[in-house]
Amino acid sequence: MNSSESLLPGTRRALLHRVATAQSEGRTPSLVAAVQRDGRIAWSGARSCVEGHAPDGDTQFRIGSITKTFTAVLVMRLRDEGLLDLDDPLEKYLPGTDAGQVTVFQLLGHTAGLGAETPAPWWERTPGDTRPGLADVLGEKPLMHPAGHGHHYSNPGYTLLGSLVEKLRGAPWADVLRREVLEPLGMDRTTPEARAPHAGGWAVHPWADVMLPEPAEDLGLMAPAGQLWSTTTDLLRFASFMARGDERVLRASSVEEMRAPAAPLEAGEWAATYGLGLQAVRRSGRTLLGHSGSLPGFVAALWFSVEDDVAVVVLSNATSGPLTGSIAADLLQIVADAEPRIPEPWRPLPEFDEELLALTGPWYWGTHVYGLKLLADRGLELVPLRGPGRSARFRARTDGTWTGLNGYYAGETLRVVRAADGTVDHLDLGSFAFTREPYERGADVPGGVDEGGWRGLAT
Repeated sequence: MNSSESLLPGTRRALLHRVATAQSEGRTPSLVAAVQRDGRIAWSGARSCVEGHAPDGDTQFRIGSITKTFTAVLVMRLRDEGLLDLDDPLEKYLPGTDAGQVTVFQLLGHTAGLGAETPAPWWERTPGDTRPGLADVLGEKPLMHPAGHGHHYSNPGYTLLGSLVEKLRGAPWADVLRREVLEPLGMDRTTPEARAPHAGGWAVHPWADVMLPEPAEDLGLMAPAGQLWSTTTDLLRFASFMARGDERVLRASSVEEMRAPAAPLEAGEWAATYGLGLQAVRRSGRTLLGHSGSLPGFVAALWFSVEDDVAVVVLSNATSGPLTGSIAADLLQIVADAEPRIPEPWRPLPEFDEELLALTGPWYWGTHVYGLKLLADRGLELVPLRGPGRSARFRARTDGTWTGLNGYYAGETLRVVRAADGTVDHLDLGSFAFTREPYERGADVPGGVDEGGWRGLAT
């Protein structure tokens, strides 16, 4: 199967049934969803309470907190350009906020300990000029928890990040976003204000089938936390970028860094954590990345699975009712389970180093056996060959060592230690010695190897 082929009829039927059920049971005026596979839109569907007026991939909805992921991308661009460090305190760039001790990293991952919301009145239903300054956003007691001690979602935290972007770029957040992210990715239907065609926001009465219009306020300083309007087509473009990277916006390694957990797991129905501007959940054995969003009159969700190369967007125009996060996860699972990704053909490396090839095979950390594999670009992978253990991939450095990329050995250095005659004595990984034989005699093993060697019960 290639990426140009459409989904199977049974898969399309299951997707449509899930969307129709979601609109009906969620009692929402309209709901639109789209699925992307292998970087291309594979299916879209919508339901509406008005005959003949179902939204499509060009219809704007308000996406709420999905906006935060866009703001996080702008911050990561500043980091990649060397204009800030993620461990820098906010005070370095925005002095006098009463939250200056928190770091950029903590703000991105919601571990800064800031309050979840602004002081009253309800910021999502009041004009942005109600809060003209950062002090009006943060209130008298910005920090509700010790910074760095745990995850506490904070909308004001992303207002601070938006103000940080404006300070370092010398331009409004919305202008920077359009110039640096939206235009390069071709997202011309993602805007701070609604542009036709767009859905109107509604509240549906919980005990009667009647509706009430919701206001659509300009959020002012809070815009970086939830201002944007977008479409399923545009958000799938953004999902593809967040899965693959794009050198015009952020390289692949930087978006991968955003996807890594920045906070401890939270208890709940799904094992959930948060990266840098991205939510991550475990569902049915898959890691789903993306973000949910809501503002009065609208709910939204974007999930993508890097492993399955499937992304889903669900948008609806009701304050509450359709559980868009669950719906999007269900749609992704329908496609990934019914039509699993076809792996790329195995191909040998275009070239390799004989010395590196000689390092591959079994190695022993004490009596634990591991296998060392050679990857592309002189990379290495260490995997346990018996029972549980610490797997890790390593990136080659120019100095002949390797840096751990994941798991227990992330950031640790792997190096080859040679004997006086130039032969390999052992591998040193964060001070652990890996030898060709378990406690190999003659190898430079810390603590030494008993001169009597291995022995049986009788000896």
